[in-house]
Order: sequence, then C-alpha cells, then structure tokens
Amino acid sequence: MKVGISANALKHSGGLERYAMDLVQGLAARRQRPAFFARRFDPSLAEYALVEPHRINVSLLPGKWRDSWFSRRVAALRRRAGVDVLIGCNRIDSSEIAICGGTHRGFLRATGRPTRRSDQRQIELESRQYARSRVIVAHSALMREELLELYGVDDAKIRVLCPPVDGTRFSPVDDARRAELRQQYGFGEHETVLLFPSSSHERKGLPLIQSVVEALDAPVVVAVAGRPPERTSERVRYIGYVKDLENAYRAADYTILASKYEPFGLVGIESVMCGTPVIFSSNIGCADAIADDAKYVFRPDDAADLRLALDAALAARGRRIVGSAGQATPGLHPAIRYDASVTAHVDALLGLATDIVSSR
Repeated sequence: MKVGISANALKHSGGLERYAMDLVQGLAARRQRPAFFARRFDPSLAEYALVEPHRINVSLLPGKWRDSWFSRRVAALRRRAGVDVLIGCNRIDSSEIAICGGTHRGFLRATGRPTRRSDQRQIELESRQYARSRVIVAHSALMREELLELYGVDDAKIRVLCPPVDGTRFSPVDDARRAELRQQYGFGEHETVLLFPSSSHERKGLPLIQSVVEALDAPVVVAVAGRPPERTSERVRYIGYVKDLENAYRAADYTILASKYEPFGLVGIESVMCGTPVIFSSNIGCADAIADDAKYVFRPDDAADLRLALDAALAARGRRIVGSAGQATPGLHPAIRYDASVTAHVDALLGLATDIVSSR
C-alpha cells in the first residue's frame, strides 16, 4: 500500500504543515516513504529525504485560482505516482482521508467575518473534499461538531483523532535548568509569567488578556512569543520569534490563550507536556483533552471570568505538572487524555488506510 500526503508545504511552519511533517516521521518509522504533494519544499529538512516530492507550482496563478488548480494537479499526479490512499492535509477533493484541523465556515462564524466570494470558493472546495473522502479525521470534538452542523457530514464518516506531539522534545526539566531558562528569557523570580505563543494576536485574544493583566496588582507578565505585538508595556513583553518553544514553556509559569477560533490548540498539549499548566478559554479545542488539574478555563470573551481564572492560577503559582521527561508514550502523561505519540497517531491512520484499500 502506497500512501500519499498533500499539504501546502513541507517546511517549518504551524498548523497542518507541521502536522504533515509529523506524519512523514511516523511513516518513516514504519519503513514507508510517502509521495508528498506540496507547493513548496525545504530540501534542507531531514524530512525531505524521507518523502517522494511532487512540487505543484502555483506562484504564477492569480490567488483565487491557486487552491482549485493545486487540487486538480494532485488528482492527476497521485495517479501517476501510484498512490493507493491519499491523506489530505489541505483543501483537495481527491483524498481518501481528509484531515480536518479547522473549517472555514467555523472560522467565519467564530470571527464574525462576512463571507466574501473568495471565502465561498474555499468553502466549496472544502465541502467537496468532505463529500468525496472515505474518512474525515477530525482533530478535536469541536471539529466533529462543526462537520456535523456546518457541513452536514454523516457522523459515521468521522473519526476524532487528536494530533500528535513529539514527547522527546516537549518534556519537563529539573528546577536548576528551569531557573537557567527563566534567567535566559529575563523572567524575574517574583514574576508570574504567562506565555502567549502567537502569530495572530487578535484572533488569539491578546487584547483581552492584556486588558485584564494590566489591571492586576500582582507582578504578572505576558511573554509574547512569535509576531511582535502592536504595543508592549511593563506587563506585556516581547521575547521574539522562539524556535525552541519547548524552553519557553519550561520557563513560564502558565501558557495562556483567549482565542476567538482555535480548532485544537497544540500549544496546550505541548505546554502541559513540558510541565506548565494552561489558562485557556473554553472554546479552544484541546481543552477537553487536558486534565482538570492542569488547566484553568474561562468563558470566551469574558474579562471577569478570565480574571477569576487568573486569580486561581496566581494562588497556585509554582505548581508544576508531574510527568516523565522524554517519555516515549505521551499518552501515559497524567495530564493528557489521549495518546499523543506520533507512533499511535500514524498507526491509527494506517489502520484507516488499510480498511479503505481492503474495502475496494
């Protein structure tokens, strides 16, 4: 059985591009070299040597035509490559397994943005992908609900499989190393540090967090990692684009998000695996996958409820989540409610792929 993966790119990035790279690593561990269809490749990556690359150049096309052109080219190229089962990590209408890490209708509803013609084109392609696929893998229960409510997908077609995390990378450190990391990032011992990892601050809720934190009397600092915020202050500190995000989790006291739309929120699982509890709005998809004693949850867009969550977190400052450093099976982590290992996730996908092939 030959497996194919379609994604926007094979490169360091967020979201489904990063997920696709995890799949490549997991398949390599199973001695499989997938065909990989993408717009861009980074040949310097170790994962590049693990795939059969098929680049689809869309750079010369107008933006509104690129998704549909890419989808058509994947359909043709997968046949030439002899792919038996295609895993779609972007909007294509020829994948047997469609990965749902977010829906466009869900995004528009959550953000209150009016539907433009360009949005409608994306929704039409997305709808075809869900209709034509044999299985849809929803990355959270929230995505399952959106598929049912907003796209009318048959529930029997959906499998909820939360995305994996590299447990060897995201793991706790001892107190001495954590103290070194806090000093490295400039965090004072008297400060309660709330890590805010984001490249989309408005959607992730920085204005709400900033307004609540700046009204506190306690020495609380929001450490923004990613894109620079529009405004910094004594309470909002920019720590740059952080490549080794695991060390920022380890150095912080909490990780915080107040997202308008967050289909899963892998940062929550990463943070917990590094020993750092989270302060999240209840609409973040991963909230249900984190144990109660590792999270503080507040109602979306509710400043008063966020204040209550922060007060509870401040009262418990210094409590770290107990876990096994570098554990091979993250599902054994006491604060995570699913097996987050790449191995378990890829094995589940291969099981679905085998069922698809055998049913033909």
